[in-house]
Amino acid sequence: MERVKSSMQQVPNAIPKVIRRTGGANSLELEKENFERGQAVSINKAINTQEVAVKEKHARTCILGTHHEKGAHTFWAAVNRLPLSSNAVLCWKFCHVFHKLLRDGHPNVIKDSMRNKADLTDMSRMWGHLSEGYGKLCSIYLKLLITKMEFHIKNPRFPGNLQMSNRQLDEAGENDVNNFFQLTVEMFDYLECELNLFLGVFSSLDMSRSVSVTAAGQCRLAPLIQVILDSSHLYDYTVKLLFKLHSCLPADTLQGHRDRFQEQFKKLKSLFYRSSNLQYFKRLIQIPQLPENPPNFLRASALSEHISPVVVIPAESSSPESEHMAETDDLVDTDVPSLPAPVETKFDDLFGTSAAIDPFNFNSQNGMRKDDKDRLIEQLTREIQALKDELESFRLESGRLCQVLRGRISELEAELAEQSHLRLQALGESEFLKAELDDLRRVREDTEKEQRSLTEIEKKAQANEQRYTKLKEKYTELVQSHADLLRKNAEVTRQVTVARAAQDEVETVRKEMQEKVKTAQEVADRQEREQLEHLQEIQRELVSSRAELDALKTTVASSQQSSEALGTELATLQSEKAELVQSLSKVEAALVAQGQELERVQSSLVTERESGVKTAESLQNQLNEKESREQTLEGQLVAARWSSLQGAVEEAEKIIRDSLAQIDDPAHISCTSSADYLASRCQASLDCMDRLHSAREAFMTDSTGVCELLRVVTQCGHLVGDTIVQGSATSHMVPVEQGDALTESVKKCGAEALSLLEQMKQQDDLAAADDSKLKAALEAILATAEKLRPRGLELQQGELGDLVEQEMAATSAAVESAAARIEEMLNKSRAVDTGVKMEVNERILASCTELMQAIKELVLSSKELQRDIVESGRGAASMKEFYAKNSRWTEGLISASKAVGWGATVMVDAADLVVQGKGKYEELMVCSHEIAASTAQLVAASKVKADKDSSNLRRLQQASRGVTQATAGVVASTKSGKSQIEEKDTMDFSSMTLTQIKRQEMDAQVLVLELETRLQKERERLGELRKKHYELAGAAEGWGESDEGTG
Repeated sequence: MERVKSSMQQVPNAIPKVIRRTGGANSLELEKENFERGQAVSINKAINTQEVAVKEKHARTCILGTHHEKGAHTFWAAVNRLPLSSNAVLCWKFCHVFHKLLRDGHPNVIKDSMRNKADLTDMSRMWGHLSEGYGKLCSIYLKLLITKMEFHIKNPRFPGNLQMSNRQLDEAGENDVNNFFQLTVEMFDYLECELNLFLGVFSSLDMSRSVSVTAAGQCRLAPLIQVILDSSHLYDYTVKLLFKLHSCLPADTLQGHRDRFQEQFKKLKSLFYRSSNLQYFKRLIQIPQLPENPPNFLRASALSEHISPVVVIPAESSSPESEHMAETDDLVDTDVPSLPAPVETKFDDLFGTSAAIDPFNFNSQNGMRKDDKDRLIEQLTREIQALKDELESFRLESGRLCQVLRGRISELEAELAEQSHLRLQALGESEFLKAELDDLRRVREDTEKEQRSLTEIEKKAQANEQRYTKLKEKYTELVQSHADLLRKNAEVTRQVTVARAAQDEVETVRKEMQEKVKTAQEVADRQEREQLEHLQEIQRELVSSRAELDALKTTVASSQQSSEALGTELATLQSEKAELVQSLSKVEAALVAQGQELERVQSSLVTERESGVKTAESLQNQLNEKESREQTLEGQLVAARWSSLQGAVEEAEKIIRDSLAQIDDPAHISCTSSADYLASRCQASLDCMDRLHSAREAFMTDSTGVCELLRVVTQCGHLVGDTIVQGSATSHMVPVEQGDALTESVKKCGAEALSLLEQMKQQDDLAAADDSKLKAALEAILATAEKLRPRGLELQQGELGDLVEQEMAATSAAVESAAARIEEMLNKSRAVDTGVKMEVNERILASCTELMQAIKELVLSSKELQRDIVESGRGAASMKEFYAKNSRWTEGLISASKAVGWGATVMVDAADLVVQGKGKYEELMVCSHEIAASTAQLVAASKVKADKDSSNLRRLQQASRGVTQATAGVVASTKSGKSQIEEKDTMDFSSMTLTQIKRQEMDAQVLVLELETRLQKERERLGELRKKHYELAGAAEGWGESDEGTG
């Protein structure tokens, strides 16, 4: 009994020992290890190097694993250890499994996989270098998977399997036509990748044999099941979105969408048909058949005829539930520690049974009396009952303890599970942070590489900028020096003119001085001769006086009697003599003074003559120096002109050589251009060649005209280089033979241009340089471009630029004329009408005037926005070239402008008839609605190519809202006026009998039925008229030609 008690007391301590022994084996850590081990085994079995299709059960295990861990960390941890870059079959099967996970796995698979986008891109680029086999297919498949991930990241409302209802599809676009437009483009890109994989797989198979029954063929065809599932949904959503877009935007705006859809429709229909005939797909998937013709998006009722393609996958032979349970049993450890059940301790278990041999039956052994035996039996029975009670109490206590222990175990297991979950979460966060850290490191390395490359590019750009700055400075210096030389030349010419004028003046003065000297000499000689003559006369008189004196002396000597008379006469003669002496001295003094004056005049004349000669010599020397300096500067200027011309020629050669080098550049293969743009570049080059010829001849005639030649040479180099690049880009868009011929013509053009520039480098060969070969090469390229242009568009595209201006001007004129007519009608109505009619007419015409003003503002805003679009979009091209390049947009703009002008004219006519009482108010309301639709078309056509942040766009939208409000005002005033006019005709049934009222009621019912029938017929007629209008508009704007081109 003591042993039983001690054993029962040891039970509570024994149970925790069992828990401690089994707790580690049943932990969540072991469960995670088993899960990762199972996932690794399934991934390695699904993705291997055997050229067989992936088994569905292994792929399903991978999908269940993503739902179990709510992500793809385990999948990528196992895949990153596989040599995907060294084995194409292994990479192909990885793409298949990864595609299944993106479609059917947990939604977090896409987010977890975006971390490996860069690795997938590098792998796709690496496999893309192979031109056949699994390598090319892997490159295409990886591009498809990257596109799928990017699509779901941009559009998180779309699940991985692309299954959505119509309401969810509408919610994805958020009721914004721009979002629907962009979503359609992204779906086109997505479907294009799907079709590329389809075509790649079919082109790699030999369809002449039954490849679908071979293991290698099934390995390539198996992923197409996922492609078929995606393509069917994408086709259905694209059709619905295009119908929605056509209900909101003009047909011209969506021409590119329709062309792209028709191309993809034909490919998808052909691929679905080819796939449905393969034996491999017949037992795995039921492929839908697309309609014979694509939907007609121009007819809104065609949406009801559209039937969504449904892909049916037949049920498998095995039960998916059982497989799911089996996989779940393998993934989840359900080993729960079992607790020992309570043991029923009975007396027979402890002491044995008393059926055959009773150890207490002593009747056969001794002679004990029956009473003693009964007492012993009763005593033993009481002891047994007491033991049973005690045992039952122990059992109840042990059960209670077991319940307590079970509760404690549950709590501990819950805590353990929570701690394990936290640890797993911490490990997941740690792995995520490690992955983020690796991504950041890779991003930092990529950023550093990009920064280094950007630094190199900036250095090159700075070097080019410095080189351009130096050339510009050199050119500026040459221009400045040329201007200085011209100024110096003018100054020297002016100085020479001044010097020559001074020399002429000096010569004139010299001649005048010589004439004065001659005159003075003549005067002096004449005076001297006169003085000499006077002196001789005086001398003769003196001689005569002396003779007379001698005669007197002889007379005195002979006759003394007359001494007194002679003395008197002598005194008289002496006085006369004194006077004569005095006059002689005066004459001599005058002669001396005149001689001194003559000497002074002669000396001054000599001095002036010497100074004049010295001044003339100095001026002549300065003139000679100026002429020599001018000749030196003229030589330097000629050398500078020639060096600048050589620099421009060398720069043009570099541009052309760079353009020729781009032809063989592999990166240039993806560049494309149109034949129209190539033709415009060729024509511009030919025009520049004519100007080059004229400038060269002008330079040979007069070397001062080098500036024009420099500009023409530089522009010619740019235009010929652009022609070469555009010709090479155009050759990528045409058939091979025509592309090769165009490439040869472009190369020949570059060679001729280099030959011409080489001749222009030599000064002796400049005059003999022949540009006819280069013109012939450019004309050949132009002829080829004209052949490659779409037929029937030459005249139209050439006139588009002028036609846009004409239509916008005509619209403005129509609006102005309509406003003037409305004002005239308003004045007439005020002069003629009275009362309610005048009030109604004034209100209607006032609302029409407001509408005309709003339309005028809209047309002006459209012109401004159109000018911004052309200026921002044409680049170096002219306005007409921009219109020709964007012919579809231009035609839509022209159509919208015509509609606005026509609507304004028709509304004025309708208003005129209403005011005169001859028209209908309904016509005016219909014209208002038509004007609103036309202005909406004009706004949409202008908005397609406009910048979202443009102020003119906001002004145009404000003007459009003004037109809408004005249109509503016209409709409201018309309805109000109509109700006021009709109120005067009140119905009076007071004098009618019951029979007459019944008769009138029947007549009214008949009239209502007739009007309803007529309304139905008119609605049908309206539908036919709209259909015919679409057909005529399509024929006028080239829809049929574009359809034939896409066909």
